[in-house]
Amino acid sequence: MLAKVLLVLLWMSIIFPSRIEGPHAESERGHSARHDDVYGPKPQGPQKKLSSGAGKPTAAATHQRFGKLVAATEILDSMLHNYDHKLRPGIGEKPTVVTVQLSVNTLGPISMMDMEYSVDVTFCQTWYDERLRYNGSFESFVLNGNLVSQLWIPDTFFRNSKRIQDYAITMPSQMVRIHKDGKVLYTVRMTIDAECSLHMFKFPMDSHSCPLSFSSFSYPKSEMIYKWEDFKLEINESNSWKLFQFDFTGLSNTTETISTVAGDIMVITLFFNVSRRLGFNIFQNYVPSSVTTIVSWISFWMKKDSAPARTSLGITSVLTMTSLGSYSRKNFPRVSYITALDFYITVCFIFCFCALMEFAVLNFLIYQHTKPRSSPRLRYPRARGRVLTPLRARGRAQQQQGNVVCEIEDSEEDSDEEDGPSCPAQQSLRPGRTHCPGGCYKFCKYLCTARRCEGGMWQQGRLFIHVYRLDNYSRVIFPVTFFFFNVVYWLVYLNL
Repeated sequence: MLAKVLLVLLWMSIIFPSRIEGPHAESERGHSARHDDVYGPKPQGPQKKLSSGAGKPTAAATHQRFGKLVAATEILDSMLHNYDHKLRPGIGEKPTVVTVQLSVNTLGPISMMDMEYSVDVTFCQTWYDERLRYNGSFESFVLNGNLVSQLWIPDTFFRNSKRIQDYAITMPSQMVRIHKDGKVLYTVRMTIDAECSLHMFKFPMDSHSCPLSFSSFSYPKSEMIYKWEDFKLEINESNSWKLFQFDFTGLSNTTETISTVAGDIMVITLFFNVSRRLGFNIFQNYVPSSVTTIVSWISFWMKKDSAPARTSLGITSVLTMTSLGSYSRKNFPRVSYITALDFYITVCFIFCFCALMEFAVLNFLIYQHTKPRSSPRLRYPRARGRVLTPLRARGRAQQQQGNVVCEIEDSEEDSDEEDGPSCPAQQSLRPGRTHCPGGCYKFCKYLCTARRCEGGMWQQGRLFIHVYRLDNYSRVIFPVTFFFFNVVYWLVYLNL
């Protein structure tokens, strides 16, 4: 029995150590295999202590490690040793050709008050400088902003710029790349605030082309030539979100030569074409102006006797249009011409003012020019003061036989006098004719202030205006006129 127990213990001591050591060995092997794929110093396991001489690097290893750095330094020193950065490449032989590329980082905003716009660009210039050619295993050298001053750089400036901001944090945002064949690439990032003449005749349906012009400051065309390389410039929502009220519609460029004191200089101009969005001005100017104009017409459906209500509505509409006109010019340059929005607001103001004047004219014609009278009485003319003889009285009676002559009298005048026999109303000769001052008779003779103008002898064969129906006329004339005005207005300005 004891022998069996010893055999079992021996077997277990042999099996279990191999199982415990197996995973450790595998993990160590896997860990070392993973470190072989990682770039960098490899972890080292415990090693025996080396002698003092074995830890020092040899001269061959040092030269191999720092050989490329020393070679690059020697090449740069040889290029810049006798280099004169004050002279342009090819001086006295041929003009220097500078190829330009432009990358727009952000475009906008556009300021109407200052007539300017902002653009953040990465400006690239490429030229060949034979003095910078070199031989070596390096394809190109990249120099940071600190070494740019040691090379010749084109004196390009932006002709219509107001302010230019360079980026110098954490280092100046400029770079020079020198290739083996002497090709030099100079790149700089800047934010430019440039002039943009905005012609606001069609505001807010206007479109503009904002220029960005650049040229050499001192070299004429005979010494320096600019040209575009693959003129492609992408501007989308990611870099034009600062335009706000504008939409980017396209790009164009021109090249021209201008004469200056220094000679004929080549100027390249890049145009950013934008068009204004109507949404903001529709809801802030056009809709309030149209609604205010329509509200002023409510007075045509009010009673003629509601003078306080109609007057308050008319004055409020006029003052509202005045405020809208002032608000539309708040963030607007003080130009001396009338814009499309000014014209629209002015017409709406005229409609509101005419609605107020309509009630004033109606009230004037009814209550001022037509004197208030009580019911008139028709009677025969009274006998004259002198006494007629019987013969004359008989002759007068025969003469007036068959002819009825009546007078219209007010009951307030001569109320104590005797009334003659009344005349039939249908025999009145001039019913409801307007009593006008002498200077206005030519106009007032076409007006009828009676509630019913049928049968008047003075109207026959003549065009007349029924004053009591002036509100009815306005209910049709004002909306129809305003509708046709809007049709013509939008057709003209949207197609100009």
